[in-house]
Amino acid sequence: MEVPSAKHETMHRRLTPLRVLRGLICLLVLLLTAFMMIVYCGFFSTVVLRLFSLHYSRKVTAFFFSSWLALWPFLFEKINKTKVTFSGDDVPARERVLLICNHRTEVDWMYLWDLALRKDSLGYIKYILKSSLMKLPVFGWSFQILEFIPVERKWEVDEAKMRQMLSKFKDPRDPLWLVLFPEGTDFTEQKCLRSQKYAAENGLPILKNLLLPKSKGFNACLEDLRSTLDAVYDVTIGYKHRCPSFLDNVFGVDPSEVHIHIRRVTLDDIPLSESEVTPWLMDTFQRKDQLLSNFNSEGYFPLHGAELNLSTVKCLINVMLVLVLTGAFSFLTFFSSIWFKIFVSLSCSYMVSATYLNIRPEPIFNFVKTSL
Repeated sequence: MEVPSAKHETMHRRLTPLRVLRGLICLLVLLLTAFMMIVYCGFFSTVVLRLFSLHYSRKVTAFFFSSWLALWPFLFEKINKTKVTFSGDDVPARERVLLICNHRTEVDWMYLWDLALRKDSLGYIKYILKSSLMKLPVFGWSFQILEFIPVERKWEVDEAKMRQMLSKFKDPRDPLWLVLFPEGTDFTEQKCLRSQKYAAENGLPILKNLLLPKSKGFNACLEDLRSTLDAVYDVTIGYKHRCPSFLDNVFGVDPSEVHIHIRRVTLDDIPLSESEVTPWLMDTFQRKDQLLSNFNSEGYFPLHGAELNLSTVKCLINVMLVLVLTGAFSFLTFFSSIWFKIFVSLSCSYMVSATYLNIRPEPIFNFVKTSL
């Protein structure tokens, strides 16, 4: 096994005026490209096309928005020079999978895009995330288009909405990467102390690097999707040398390295009943906790180097295509017919209301079948 060399032990990068300027330009480009992709491509694929076929709506949405999502791994790995290392089991391309991941910081979920991009599944990745993130300007609209599942983190409020959305993910023709963070919130020392106190009072394992997992959402995913999934993946993320914030990512000061360990779990190895799923999940998090303890002392996960680096040429071609599309849409919006301005206004109005109310049109044929 290759041991990472000292040349990769890059420490925290200093925030310089150049990094600030570069980060602000990148963030502006990401916002502008997201806005134009949403109002033109997103409205067509998730409203017009969805009225006729949910399956083809998702295919077209995945095609366009995987191009936009791929800008983030380009920012992380090519512009910021963050080293992303994968280890553990291989993930076959285009599978239907459920991923359970530790929640170390507010940007863990963004680094799963680096893995999904390598597996040609970037447009099909969906997250169960706190509902407040849906209120982010523009980005919240993209989460709505990509069918992320918003939750309030109160099971009595979330269960009905979550199961309603899960019921739409059962078509085996649609690739699916559904990501769940069983801890329910990101890790902090204060939260860890509260979690350890609760564990001690209730005879549960005391975790050092994780919070105690909640099993309700995980069990609901298994109950509703088990028959259509290929596998469950236990994903563990570690950072060197400091956990990043969103702005750390934008300005490229942290992290210097991201390590992602993957363990494939077959559905046959996961119990059927909720009473057995809860201890299974707890055992899984004990394993993750030990894995993170080893990572903190050794600096890497076992069996690393499972994925190739991103192709710079392919990344640049994708960036150019997205920028060309954005330029064309911007021209139509600002310098063309008044009808394009009206269309953009109507599209924005729809996205605001659809995201706030979490509504999506049903295919016409569904209504026809129901009436018959």
